[in-house]
Formats: sequence, structure tokens, C-alpha cells
Amino acid sequence: MRAVIIIGLLISFIGNVYSQSTIQGRVLSTGEPVSFVNVALEGTSLGAATDDYGRFALQAIPPGEYTLVVSAIGYLPLRQTISLSKGQAMNLGDITIEENTLGLNEVVVTGTMNESYLTSSPVKVEVIPASKLQRNLAPTSLMDGLTLINGVQEVVACGVCFTNSISINGLPGPYTAVLMDGTPIYGNLASVYGLNGIPTQIIDRFEVIKGPNSTLYGSEAVAGVINIITKDPKNQPLLQADIMGTTHRESFGNLAVAPQLGKWNGFVGLNYAYLPEYEDNNGDGFGDMIQLDRWSGFTKWNMDRPNQKRFSLAAKYYYEDRRNGVEAFMTDRAYQDLRGNDSIYGESIYTNRWEAFGTYDLPGEQPISLDFSLSHHDQDSYYGADHYVADQRIYFLNSIWKPRLGVHGLVIGTTLRYQYYDDNTVATGNEDTNLPDRQFIPGIFAQDEWQASDQWTLLGGMRLDYYPSHGPIASPRLNVKYSPGTWTTLRANFGTGFRIVNLFTEDHAFITGQRSVVLEESLDPERSVNGSLNFNHVYTLGDGQGMLDIDAFYTYFYNKIIPDYDTPGEIRYGNTDGHAVTMGIGANLSHQFRIPLSVSTGINLQRVTQTERNEEGAWEQSPVEYAPQWTGVSTVNYDWKDKGLLFAYTLNLTGPMALPEVFDVGEDGELLPIARPTTSETFAFQNLQVTKTFNRAWQIYVGIQNLLNYRQQISPLTGFDDPNFAPGFSPYFDTAYAFSPIHGREFYLGVRWNLMR
Repeated sequence: MRAVIIIGLLISFIGNVYSQSTIQGRVLSTGEPVSFVNVALEGTSLGAATDDYGRFALQAIPPGEYTLVVSAIGYLPLRQTISLSKGQAMNLGDITIEENTLGLNEVVVTGTMNESYLTSSPVKVEVIPASKLQRNLAPTSLMDGLTLINGVQEVVACGVCFTNSISINGLPGPYTAVLMDGTPIYGNLASVYGLNGIPTQIIDRFEVIKGPNSTLYGSEAVAGVINIITKDPKNQPLLQADIMGTTHRESFGNLAVAPQLGKWNGFVGLNYAYLPEYEDNNGDGFGDMIQLDRWSGFTKWNMDRPNQKRFSLAAKYYYEDRRNGVEAFMTDRAYQDLRGNDSIYGESIYTNRWEAFGTYDLPGEQPISLDFSLSHHDQDSYYGADHYVADQRIYFLNSIWKPRLGVHGLVIGTTLRYQYYDDNTVATGNEDTNLPDRQFIPGIFAQDEWQASDQWTLLGGMRLDYYPSHGPIASPRLNVKYSPGTWTTLRANFGTGFRIVNLFTEDHAFITGQRSVVLEESLDPERSVNGSLNFNHVYTLGDGQGMLDIDAFYTYFYNKIIPDYDTPGEIRYGNTDGHAVTMGIGANLSHQFRIPLSVSTGINLQRVTQTERNEEGAWEQSPVEYAPQWTGVSTVNYDWKDKGLLFAYTLNLTGPMALPEVFDVGEDGELLPIARPTTSETFAFQNLQVTKTFNRAWQIYVGIQNLLNYRQQISPLTGFDDPNFAPGFSPYFDTAYAFSPIHGREFYLGVRWNLMR
């Protein structure tokens, strides 16, 4: 009897197994297999993940109708209704999923010096690929593209030459380290004008880290790091061109070729910018925008080596002729003969810069590499009758060893940096003696990324640099990443920063206008301590996918060097026994719908203050100038694929910011008793762009910048109308009241052409 029961159960089990069904297939994106994709039947516990070849198989499925859901981080979810009969073996073949616009599949290197997927990095890194730059804007340089990142904005420092810089979380441009392929290459002097000379033609993507990163990248990495990753020559069209013109008669162009010579893959590009227009809509007698001639050349060569070892060499040359002033200075290139004139005011800046950088992986099994860079930045400029000449050279060598010990990924390195700086101001000597600043700065650093479990990752590191004038400076860091699930990540970051001060980059009013400089004492390095938290969650809503990202940050500065404008006609610099604080919270929401519509919007609320003793000896807190109370950025993209049309809308909002106390001049030539407002107005910049793609070779794009024609309502200059002096030469002339560009609305049209291999 027992045997009959067992036989009956076996027959029933075998019959049930053979009545169940199976599903198999392969998941692809852009023709390539995708691993670790979740494939599941909705409403059941049946599911599987794809292997390295994108294949999956679901077993033992009862017959019936199901909804198959295919989902993965960085891709739009796909839903498909299927019907299974009894014992059916269904092969779905190739299933294609679309990558979303959230950028979750980007490979980043800046946070840890190791390549990792954006979602896996213990350090929060924000990535803007070149495709997003072209999709949303018509950027002519790096500066244009950075405005797409929440909490990052352009700050204008001069109402005549319109020098600009990058502000991260309210901190001025010199607090941000700018890297090229992971190598520090831009010193203090280059941060004033040089970043405008990085054409988007050479950019594959740029990565941004907010908060101190001095552990890996040394001084200047106080507010954050911007790492420009240049294009891989092997992946470029054989020949490409991009030419754009605007209704202000501006013209921009790029031309590049990507040859192959034996084992070498090369990229050679030329870039130009031409801005000839003079206009004075605000009636202050000075141009509302600069005139410019700019040329740059870039080349990069990668060698194919065994075992994916790298050998990369790159070089760039950049020349810029920038000028602005009164109309007589600008007309018919009169500035060429009037530079330094003491009665016709103008500012003329000639910049020559060359740089070279590269990477070489040493032969052998050990992961040891060398990174190097050399740069020479030469500036010959006149600000009215004042001649400012500066020369900065930076030579840099990194040796990095990246061993892996089980769940520990180590980065151990040494740094050698030599920097030379000389100008014709009190910063490097006096009337009798020239004392260029020469510094040889050796350093060592070590970092351990510990994958403690599937949920926890810890990153700890320490750097020690030796400065001849300041001795050893240590920079520790600690990063913690916790992932309670596939779609949610929490990060905590702690670190320190330090920065050596350069007066010209501290405040452009150091040389422009009629203020004199007073150095109260020898300036010590600034120090900072930072902590930040990040929450990131990827979600699905219907057939779309989105991402919510929230940041909270706090940075405490001691010995913060802040220029003092309180004495008319002077800027005073000195160490402080007070402190400065920047704190805030930022949030960004991005969503891609199943229809080809994607939306991203973010806001950054911040408070940036300084605390010093007043004349009575009591502590007094005040806002730091030019740091907005809040900023916002939004983008909307619609891809009409059937027509080859891409529509893009961009909005940048800037809230109120503290401004220096400046006074206009009355008809009698004396300062008015009431200062201008010391808080700026809220303003917005809106842009529209439409791109038409005809085929792989041709694109045309048309757009409007500054859609609502916003202009700073009041002149950025004071003292320009002093009746006792020629415009620009009044002792009360000041260019410091610039808080936004005054370049009006313009239309542009461009064409791109690629000759594929």
C-alpha cells in the first residue's frame, strides 16, 4: 500500500513539473548585453537576474497570463504581457531596454581615483556627459555647462572685463580644484580667465564633487573638485566640425580629426571664439559685454598596450585677447594703441597658456601608474592705466599604487609639485625687490576603500603635504556608504581642506578699479572642516523611472581670508581670529517618462556667513558677499524621435545675495550719503534649444539664450560719472557691483557634421 502511494505521488509530481512552463531570453541595450538586470513576473515570487551575457531563464512557471517586468538601475523599466500554455518553453529572444537620462550607468573616477559605477561610489559624484551639454545648451566652454548642476553657479567678479569663476555651495572660485583627466593643472591665476578657454569640443564628461577633497587632490580642493575627462580618441569620428553664430555677431567654431597611426589613436582639435559687438544698453558709457578673440588647440594620443595598460599624452595651447571699456577704447580695435592710456579707460587682457599632461601605467602585474602635468600661464593686462603682468608655472607628478587585498581597495601615492608665481604687485615684492613665489611641495597620501558587506562601504584616507612657508599640512577624510536596498543609498562624508591664498584670485578688485591694496600681515593658509550627508533613491512610477537626491552640508572655516571693503578706496587683507560657515541643503528630482520626456529640477538653500570682532570687540556675524541665499536649476527635454527633433528648456534661478557697500557719485563729484542696496534681486535665466538630427553625419541646432532678456537693472560700475575725472579714472571708480551678466537675449544657429570611420 505504501509503495502505491509513493508511486502515485511521483506520477503526480512528474505530471505537475511537465505541465509547468519556462521563459528564457537575452537583455540588450544599444546592441550590447546588460548584466544584473532583474527579470520577474509581476505579482509572483518568480524572477531571475541576467548573467554577464545578458541571458536569463525563469523555471517552473504555472500556465497563465503574466506581466513580465524587466528593470535595472540606469534603464527604463520594460513591461510585456505574455501568455503561457501548459508545458510551454517560451524563448523571448532579444529584449532591448533603453538607458535613462539619470546618468546612473556613468563610470566615475574622481571620488576615489578608482573607476566605479556612479551608484557604487562611496563618494557622491555628479556627472555631466558631453551629450547632455549638447542636448540642453550650446556651450562654448566649460563655464557654460557647469550651470546644469544644482548648487554650482557662475559668479561674475568684474563689471568691465566680466571675469567669472565657479562657485560651489556659495564658496568663490579659488576654493575649487579643477583637474584635467584627474591631474591638477589649473592654478590660482588660471582660475580667473583660463576656465573659459576649455572648449566643450575636448570634453567627454566632467565630474563634480562638492565638499573638501584635499586628501586626494591637495590645496584648492576646499569647496569641491571638478574633473574634466577628455575624449578617448578611439571613440571619435574621423572628422568633425561644429560652427555656431549668434545675433550679437558672435561666432564659435570647432574642427577636429581623429587619426590612427600604428598603435596610436589620436585626436587633434582647433577651437575659436570671436565676439566683436559693442553695446551700452545701461548707459554707463562702458560695454555691456566683452569683445574677444580666442584660439585654442588640443591634441591627445593614446597608445594600445597589452593587458589594457594605459599610455596617454595630451597638450593644449590657448590664446585670448579680451577687452572692454569706453566706446573710444573699443572702436576699430583702438585698444591696441590705447592700452594703459590714462585718459581713455579700458581693460585689455592678453592670455597665453600652454599645458601638457598624461598617464603611464608601469609594466608588470602591479597596478602602478604615473600622472604628470606641466603648465605655463602668462597674463599681460592693463586695467585702465595700471599694468598687471603675471606668470604662473606648475609642474606636477603623481605616482599611484592601487593594490587590492580581499575586500580592501587601497590607493597609495606620492606627489611632487613645483609652482612658480610672479607678478608686478605687492604680492611678490616691493618697488625695490622682486620676490617671485617658488614652492616645492612634496606629499604622500593613502586611502582604503573597505567593502565591509553588500550594504556597507567605508572609505578612509590621509594626506600629508609639506609647504616650505607653512610646514606639514595633514588632510584626513572619512566616507561611509550604506545601501539598505538596490534602489536606495545613504552617504556620510567628513573631511578637511586647506588653501594657500593668492591676492589676484581672492578678489578681482585687487587690480581693477581704483582701490589700493593694504596687506595687514603675512597671510596664513585657510583651513576648513566639512561634513555632509546624502540620500539617493531611485524609483519607478508607472512605466517611468526617477531619482530623488538630497544633500545636507556644513563647512567651518578658520583663518578665513576675507577682503575688507569698509575703507573707501582700499581693500584690506589680513588673518582673522574669527570664522566663516557655509551650510545648507540641496534637493534634486529627476524623472524620465515612458514617453520621450525627461524632467529634472533642483534647489539649493544655503547660508554663508563670516563672524569677526567689531570695533567694540564683540563678535559680529555678517553674510559673505556674492553667495546667494538659494539657487535653482531645471531642465525639460522632449525627444521626438520619429522626426529627429530634440527640444530642451533650461531654467537657472539665483536668489538674493549680499553685495559690497558702494556709493554713487553726485553732480558735485562727492559720494552720495546713501549706499546702493547691499542685497541683490532674484533673477532668472531661461534658455530654449531645438536640435534636428538628419542622420549620423548632420545636425542643426537653433536656440534662444536669456529668453526673457534679463539684465542687471543697475550698472555694475560706480564712479563712472564723476564730473571731475574722465570715465574710469575717478578715485571712486569701482567695478565690484557686478552680481549677474548684463548680456541680453540672443538667438543662435549652429551646425554639426561628423565623418564616421
